[in-house]
Amino acid sequence: MQKIKIGVLREEKSPPDKRVPLTPLICSELNRKYPNVEVVVQPSKIRCYSDDEYTSFGIKLQEDLSDCDILMGVKEVPKESIIPNKKYFFFSHTIKKQAHNQKLIKAMLEKKIQMIDYETLTDKNHNRIIGFGRYAGVVGAYNGILGYGLKYDLFRLKPANLCRDRAEMEEELKRVKLPNIKIALTGGGRVANGVIETLSALRIRKVTPEEFLMASFREPVYCQLNPRDYVERADDHNFDLNDFFKHPEHFVSKFGAFTKATDLFISAHFWDPRSPKMFNNEDMKAADFHISVIADITCDLDGSVPTTLRSSTIDHPFYGYNIVTGKEDLPFNKDTICVMAVDNLPCELPRDASDDFGKDLTERVLPFLIAEDKDGVIERATICKDGKLTPNFEYLSDYAY
Repeated sequence: MQKIKIGVLREEKSPPDKRVPLTPLICSELNRKYPNVEVVVQPSKIRCYSDDEYTSFGIKLQEDLSDCDILMGVKEVPKESIIPNKKYFFFSHTIKKQAHNQKLIKAMLEKKIQMIDYETLTDKNHNRIIGFGRYAGVVGAYNGILGYGLKYDLFRLKPANLCRDRAEMEEELKRVKLPNIKIALTGGGRVANGVIETLSALRIRKVTPEEFLMASFREPVYCQLNPRDYVERADDHNFDLNDFFKHPEHFVSKFGAFTKATDLFISAHFWDPRSPKMFNNEDMKAADFHISVIADITCDLDGSVPTTLRSSTIDHPFYGYNIVTGKEDLPFNKDTICVMAVDNLPCELPRDASDDFGKDLTERVLPFLIAEDKDGVIERATICKDGKLTPNFEYLSDYAY
């Protein structure tokens, strides 16, 4: 059986990312489960798992990874650090032709890298099989609750990034006493499921969209909205999911009814740029517009949530949207909507997020690397190889060459 050496890269992008693709325990289990596989780790002073934690599990530290077959990181690898003729896994942020990474993809082609982006790993039905979305939802919901507490001076919670792990964050949630607010959640994937985990930890009751709009409650409640609940065809007010996926430009928002009932809006849905925005600036000026805190986990600039003027940061997660001026303001003023739009939420709980991601990577991806790729998982996800874009990614030609 062919020997395979996997190197875990040190994160070098600024600002630094503390997450890892493989935790010490997972590295140890891989070495034990696959006799032909060796995992080594590049030393790092910033990652959430220390060098000592890796060595305590018998994992070798190795500065020079040039003898590795496969190199795994989280964020983009600086183009100067790329080792030619290797197989790399990381979030490359190139598949949407992101301008700031154009030099990176050119370098990968020049150095004949086989590049597999975690975002492009899919099953036969083109569903993504790995990502940090769950923890984006877990933390995003926590931040939304934290922001609501600050806006109305109800409670103060320790920021998630100052908690050692999720267990400590959930201890903080025990201090939360919410009034009978209504929380609207959009989305049905991994991110939304993460949100529900946090709302469930708070024992917030789920109600139907109809109950949410029509009934009053003595306790906080939330509803989960699918596209059927917030968009409709402009011509006949009907809805068909396949039609919406193929032609979202034919649909208009009917989220307006929910803006009148919602206190906290958590946006966790995928948004196609051809889709309508959830609401607009004029809607926000209406006397019955009720949303006062928005946790935009998807964080699409000029996207579905018009209050998201920019990404916010882990250290300063909130800013205000002034309804009158349409510009940024202080987050907790009376006339502003408090906006949370952190674009790297899983970094707030890096140990838990890394463990969750590493387990998925081990179960859903590595078997196709170590054994046979019968389902074409790696082949489908490969952006470039041997100095050329693969057929699935030839649409990047004008960007990459």
